Amino acid sequence: MDAGLAILVFLIALALLFDFLNGLHDAANSIATIVSTRVLSPRYAVAWAAFFNFIAFLFFGLHVANTVGSGIVGVEVVDNAVIFGALMGAISWNIITWVAGIPSSSSHALIGGLLGAGISKVGLDAVVWKGVIKTVSAIFLSPTIGFVLALVLTLLVAWVFLKANPAFADRIFRRLQFVSASLYSLGHGGNDAQKTMGIIAVLLYANGAMEGGFHVPFWVVITCQAAIAMGTLLGGWRIVHTMGSKITRLSPQQGFCAETGGAITLFGATWLGVPVSTTQTITGAIVGVGAARRVSAVRWGVARGILVAWFLTMPAAGLISAVFYFLGGWIF
Repeated sequence: MDAGLAILVFLIALALLFDFLNGLHDAANSIATIVSTRVLSPRYAVAWAAFFNFIAFLFFGLHVANTVGSGIVGVEVVDNAVIFGALMGAISWNIITWVAGIPSSSSHALIGGLLGAGISKVGLDAVVWKGVIKTVSAIFLSPTIGFVLALVLTLLVAWVFLKANPAFADRIFRRLQFVSASLYSLGHGGNDAQKTMGIIAVLLYANGAMEGGFHVPFWVVITCQAAIAMGTLLGGWRIVHTMGSKITRLSPQQGFCAETGGAITLFGATWLGVPVSTTQTITGAIVGVGAARRVSAVRWGVARGILVAWFLTMPAAGLISAVFYFLGGWIF
């Protein structure tokens, strides 16, 4: 194996490691509500989520992969050192927040990493502003939309089941949570795995290993879906606790509303090609169902801490990636 091919294989493996850690870090997004409501045990919940993470490619196009691959920094800017810096910045921030139990965004860590490495190479000329503005806007829009949808669904469900027997309603929503958790896991796998697909695709393009112009080969699609599913299968129990119980206590009815509101948001964003944060989306939805019960039901101190992490993620990952970009310049 020559040196150029060895470097390419190493960087692809590094991208798949990020994808795996994304699943590990963001497993809580898919399973926190169904675990906290005791509809499924953690062991079965992660297997359930991993399966739907894996098959997500059957339901979505590759719009998010194209945005990440060519819509954050220009493809002409990308080289091995840029990809190395971006991935190491994102991986480092994921590990830091995972150890601390902070549900930060793997997606925005990767976007911040790309920007940090790209700007370190050529300055602001590296930035594709249209894609970045769309992505940064989603930082505010995705949790807000998740919040509103979950709030409306909670109020609607409460009205429909106003006179229902509580035990009957509980049984119904325990079953419906299987559906809502499946939909959210599909949305998670569909949006998040595509970010790594975009990274690997632009890496292949930059190394002249792609024929027919920029695109995402099928082997990249299936490999990335498998990597994120394996990460989800191992789970991120520290973050499950924060997402599932520290923000607010959830009933099966509220879990269904949070997951459904979050899933609708993710489906829309994925079809539009917007790389949103699944962490932010489900957090907004969980806060929405808590606020529907009463404002004091939400532990706003925990929510504020998560909000601070959201704003820190892109610049922190960007700074770390800049350091690794310069290190990568010496290696590659």
